[in-house]
Amino acid sequence: MAVTAVVGCGWGDEGKGKIVDALAAERHARLVIRFNGGPNAGHTVVPEVDGSDKPAWSGVVFRLHQVPSGVFTPGCVCLVGTGTVVDPDGFLRELAELEQHGVSTENVLLSDRAHLVLPMHRDRERLLEQAREQLKQGTTLQGIGPTYEDKMARIGLRLGDLLDGEYLDEYLPFLAEEHSRRLGALGGEPVSAGELRELCDRWAQQIGHRIVDSHPLVQRTLREGGDLILEGQLGACREIDWGIYPYVTSSGATAAAGAAGSGVPVTAINEVIGVLKAFSTTVGEGPFVTELFGAEADRLRYAGESESEHEFGATTGRSRRCGWFDAVAARQAAALNGCTDIALTKLDVLDGLLPELQVASGYEMNGERVEYVPSSTRRLKYVTPVYETLPCWKQPSRGARTWERLPAEAQAYAKRIEQLVEVPVTYLGTGPARLAMAKQTT
Repeated sequence: MAVTAVVGCGWGDEGKGKIVDALAAERHARLVIRFNGGPNAGHTVVPEVDGSDKPAWSGVVFRLHQVPSGVFTPGCVCLVGTGTVVDPDGFLRELAELEQHGVSTENVLLSDRAHLVLPMHRDRERLLEQAREQLKQGTTLQGIGPTYEDKMARIGLRLGDLLDGEYLDEYLPFLAEEHSRRLGALGGEPVSAGELRELCDRWAQQIGHRIVDSHPLVQRTLREGGDLILEGQLGACREIDWGIYPYVTSSGATAAAGAAGSGVPVTAINEVIGVLKAFSTTVGEGPFVTELFGAEADRLRYAGESESEHEFGATTGRSRRCGWFDAVAARQAAALNGCTDIALTKLDVLDGLLPELQVASGYEMNGERVEYVPSSTRRLKYVTPVYETLPCWKQPSRGARTWERLPAEAQAYAKRIEQLVEVPVTYLGTGPARLAMAKQTT
């Protein structure tokens, strides 16, 4: 039995969905669990099958926001875990899109302990972001933060509550009154308990058969064996405790959070794959040490052979901020996660892009060299990167499935990142599709 946590070691958008899809298919995973976040995630997956008898979905670009990326592996149970927050309407739209392409969703389940994203959560987030004025955080406005806020304040609704009509009768009037008070303070409209009840009843009818107590499922899988994959959302650089606070997500995004958010004992995790892009990107506000601007940023933003590969958010469509690879942030993220391996994605988009590439191997602050990410986000604004220059490669790495097929300069780039991050670069993404991945075995 192998339990693998796949986590972001950047600011999100590293390609975790691609890695989870590829590993689940290769290993015939028995269970894949999304352990944090909600519809703010945007995991772009291009499942691909070799041979002449391909399913209709092979090669199609999917953007998964809540459904785990193991959904394309036959027989794999895909659990939206306890640590997530769920927007049922968005979840239903995802299922419908998958089914339209012939993907079976019968094994997609929801933990009864996961919390519900309600309409007033999106209203509150929108009003809070407006109220911040010059202090905007650049959220996705999906209601994620307010949902976790309710969870931590112990007033939230969980998916399992949808199946308990008596509890809803008792609790919804209080919840509506509390949120009416909060929204009213920000100039919002009151919340109707009756409308909330109608919404809950509809959701219970539509997704009630997918809601399960996940503990027996997880324990049975661990006991009987088979590969289990924990799929994280966002990355350590925007993690609630270790990210560039307050420009962070509202949930834990590390491998340790993967244990808590899935119900898998932390001692059962025997592999942690940290996913990094071959250059840095982020969406949202906050300091970004290696950021490029203008034409330099656009070269990275629009690199790739198809529009789906360009650097725009899969959830919001916002343009991603782009910069050189930040080895300081990556090394700290890998250490926090206890990474055993690195998956370096989008190596192929650098093919012949520039004569040379830059890698930030250190920071400078107040005239001194710094080898870590300062805990103060305000201080991080004044950090400057210390760059190394590496040659780019002219020969294509696109579609390479073996280490030997990679250009020598691409191998050297991956090896230098491996040295700086202090974790082996085992997987190298050479295209958006599942099979476009090389593995370093030496």
